[in-house]
Amino acid sequence: MEFLKILGIQENNFGASTGCKWFETSDQGKLEVTSPADGKRIAWVNMASAEDYEKVMASALKAFDYWRMVPAPKRGEIVRRIGLRLREFKNPLGTLVSYEMGKSLQEGWGEVQEMIDICDFAVGQSRQLYGFTMHSERVRHRMYDQYHPLGPVGIVTAFNFPVAVWAWNAMLAAICGDVMIWKPSSKVPLTAIAVQNILKEVLTESELPEGIFNLVIGRGSAIGERMLNDKRVPLISVTGSTQVGRHTAEVVGKRLGRTILELGGNNAIVMTPDADMKLALPAVVFGAVGTAGQRCTTTRRLIVHETIYEKCKEALVKAYGGIRIGSPIDEKNHMGPLIDKAAVEAFAYALEKVKSMGGKIIFGGQVLSGTGYESGCYVSPAIVEAENHWNIVQEETFAPILYLIKYSGGIENAIALHNDVPQGLSSAIFSNNLRECEAFLSHAGSDCGIANVNIGTSGAEIGGAFGGEKETGGGRESGSDAWKGYMRRQTNTINWSTDLPLAQGIKFDID
Repeated sequence: MEFLKILGIQENNFGASTGCKWFETSDQGKLEVTSPADGKRIAWVNMASAEDYEKVMASALKAFDYWRMVPAPKRGEIVRRIGLRLREFKNPLGTLVSYEMGKSLQEGWGEVQEMIDICDFAVGQSRQLYGFTMHSERVRHRMYDQYHPLGPVGIVTAFNFPVAVWAWNAMLAAICGDVMIWKPSSKVPLTAIAVQNILKEVLTESELPEGIFNLVIGRGSAIGERMLNDKRVPLISVTGSTQVGRHTAEVVGKRLGRTILELGGNNAIVMTPDADMKLALPAVVFGAVGTAGQRCTTTRRLIVHETIYEKCKEALVKAYGGIRIGSPIDEKNHMGPLIDKAAVEAFAYALEKVKSMGGKIIFGGQVLSGTGYESGCYVSPAIVEAENHWNIVQEETFAPILYLIKYSGGIENAIALHNDVPQGLSSAIFSNNLRECEAFLSHAGSDCGIANVNIGTSGAEIGGAFGGEKETGGGRESGSDAWKGYMRRQTNTINWSTDLPLAQGIKFDID
């Protein structure tokens, strides 16, 4: 395929890079990378070794000594060049995202656009790494705080956003003066290799040392656990399941390291009697079936007032009937495959479980077969009438299952249902009633890190801080002041007097 050639993807690829060179380890086993779109092998990746990790770390530490002393606006200039180069490769890289991961081509291109957007954001942020000046209680003293580069940052990404989430972290960390070690999901390593190839051109042209942007693809036991336990890595950002995040927090916390955790979501949209149904339905459908339900911000629950429940259900079933399912690299299709057959099994299991609890499937739920579905990874998105308290509804099933839940009474009842899950990532309300919307956004409203009014749960802009609460992890990435998470904060006091007054008026006289 031409896009693979453009991106430098070979039949056999290596799994460790310092940005400027690859380590040619080939004795640690190979990853066979197949596309969920057609089940065909795309390429092989030679996994990195523990020795490769140590070489990468040595390079990263050396590069950090250099990179942290480069003025932040000049670091921003490098990020600007990366953004320009990504614009040149948007089409082939987005196509690879689509083919390797399975999301629609429009979403694949959109993911690369997210990379470009965060580059633009980070360039501006490179001139705004602000501290604050405070008035000292002592005469002729000045007190302020500032932010310093932190060190090597570990970035562990999931399969569903194989390049955008890396960019959220890496571009901000870069302008903050950090260096990066990226461990991508073993399900989608080729997009990471392609990005590394693009970076190499920028780094070489800019005459930068190796070790600023690093990549290590390997087994969790050889690479992942080593990174989690590595005291030389002060911060690790992990996107994945709650189970993975809990393990990360325990291991990194034990050595008093920092984490940014972006974990599971069980996101809901509330539709009140004052909702604009025409506005709400496209948001619900895209939120539920976009990326085949494999976004952490996927709409998994739709909480609808009893007075509009039947009307909403009828409209949803009609809308779902128009969803085109097929090859993700065909622009006419809305939904591609799940990532692999294990995900299909999880989809089928969840539906059987909810049926055993009394749930009713009112649309979809089939595993598709036949022409165009040979990979065995395609399913028909499901709408299920369910109750919020059922165990399976309380869990995050990473698949296109929308639970339709009825509520009665006022907005406080809908909010109670909405918040009654362990996760707290994204949320939304559709209503033209100002009081309902403000209640949803109030201290007694949505307990999620993201709360929207009259837009859906997925498709966050990079300008806002992204992340959630409860079992979602509590981390923040991307916009707003998320950059502070990649730096260490320092308070400074300067005495420009000829005396040495102590704080709080303490006297300590020495003759």
